[in-house]
Amino acid sequence: MKRLNVIGCGRVGQTIAHLLFEKKQLTLQDLHSRNLTNAEKAASFLGAGNPTPNVPSMRTAEVWMLSVPDSQITNVAQQLADTLAPDTPQAIAFHCSGFLSAQALAPLHAKGWHVASVHPVLNFAAPETGIRQFAGTPCALEGSALAVDWLRTHLSAIGGLCFDINSDHKALYHAAAVFSSNFTGVLQGIAQDAWRSAGVSPEMVQTLNRALLTSTTDNLLALGPAHALTGPAARGDTDVVNAQAAVVEQWSPVAAQAYRALSELAVALKQTGTTLPPP
Repeated sequence: MKRLNVIGCGRVGQTIAHLLFEKKQLTLQDLHSRNLTNAEKAASFLGAGNPTPNVPSMRTAEVWMLSVPDSQITNVAQQLADTLAPDTPQAIAFHCSGFLSAQALAPLHAKGWHVASVHPVLNFAAPETGIRQFAGTPCALEGSALAVDWLRTHLSAIGGLCFDINSDHKALYHAAAVFSSNFTGVLQGIAQDAWRSAGVSPEMVQTLNRALLTSTTDNLLALGPAHALTGPAARGDTDVVNAQAAVVEQWSPVAAQAYRALSELAVALKQTGTTLPPP
């Protein structure tokens, strides 16, 4: 089996490394994090891997995963590239950013390495939950053909549903994921804050949130966004939308901006089936 080195021992890195190791797709070799303690904790959690204090001390491996924040990917790739001896064998390197393409690994590609990105579409709240929930997770792939083919084979073996994404459209693809997942959480936060400000008890806030979120999700999955949409904007009740926006404005001007923008999009979605303007 190929050896895997991991730079960045956060939730995503630990989840993928654990599954690849558990399913006997790779052996775990060296683990590095900005804080050595984090690498040591990761090794304990994974049950394998050698914590290393810095990138230059990491040994040669056939596969490298750079599971670090987006802003650090190219810098880490450059740091790794600078440590490579002239006779270092070519390897596969991939990062896990949903926003950046494989181009972020350009320093390693310049060394002849095969580079790619993989974006698992999963809410990685913790490695333990990520491991349990990973089966069936869509995984967006792009990059050099050899690296993408390798990732497709081995991520599929651990339960990933791999699909290709155009490198030029990676940022828009990721924005869609933010709207679908991250902003859902923001909207639930706004709703809960508003209910509490309206005097609803904490217990009932949770009950309201659970009931609406569950029924809305079920309807969205069954009917699609346009047909599942309800509320004053969807009904074309402009007077209610405007009056309610004014109330929200007094409570939270920022939330009011979101309310008005989303109401406008709701009208378009209900009338045309899309939030996009006419061509």
